[in-house]
Amino acid sequence: MGTDFRLVAEGTLLVFAALLPIVNPLGGAPVFLAMTADCSPALRATMAKRIAFNAFMLLLGSLLIGSHVLEFFGLSVPIVQVGGGVVVCAAGWDLLRSNDEVRVVPSASPSAAVIASRAFYPLTLPLTVGPGSISVAITIGAHHPASMRSLLVSGLGNLAGVTLIAATIFVCFRYADRIMRGLGDTGASVVLRLSAFILLCIGVQIFWSGASALLATLPPLGTR
Repeated sequence: MGTDFRLVAEGTLLVFAALLPIVNPLGGAPVFLAMTADCSPALRATMAKRIAFNAFMLLLGSLLIGSHVLEFFGLSVPIVQVGGGVVVCAAGWDLLRSNDEVRVVPSASPSAAVIASRAFYPLTLPLTVGPGSISVAITIGAHHPASMRSLLVSGLGNLAGVTLIAATIFVCFRYADRIMRGLGDTGASVVLRLSAFILLCIGVQIFWSGASALLATLPPLGTR
């Protein structure tokens, strides 16, 4: 029992430490706040909860069955990185070029379907859980334990690690307005621009990582 508990704790720390820097909920808080500027505080809190839940399901699914899904569709991780990198670049570029005008909160609340759709794309995928974190999760989950006991221990560690990631996302997004308010208007604008630029650079890095892996599979020019 002591060994199993240690293995679960190690698996939890592995998932949390590997995914947290890539998901980066604190860095994504200004982006979340900018993209929900037309929402009321109550609606923004609901969006934060939905994004955390969506991120939990995406990361857990990537850990448990991500490699099988890619095999089923005949896809590779580099392909996912190239496609996802383009989407992340587009989102970062749009935020970088956006103006600082405050959007008016609509008098009528959007429907539940609109909220759910917007919370998933683009706020969850690819801005929070993007191709980088998905590829890391697939890599971690690609090792399939041989015994049922090992599978259970590994699954508990993955579940606990993803739960911690989702909780961190919820806290950072739920209180994103307080974080940005402490920075002031000028500071918030600077942080938003820097976050958008970093998001653009992350998209380029993800794209290049996938493209480099694909280019490495090509035969040398002299052998074609």
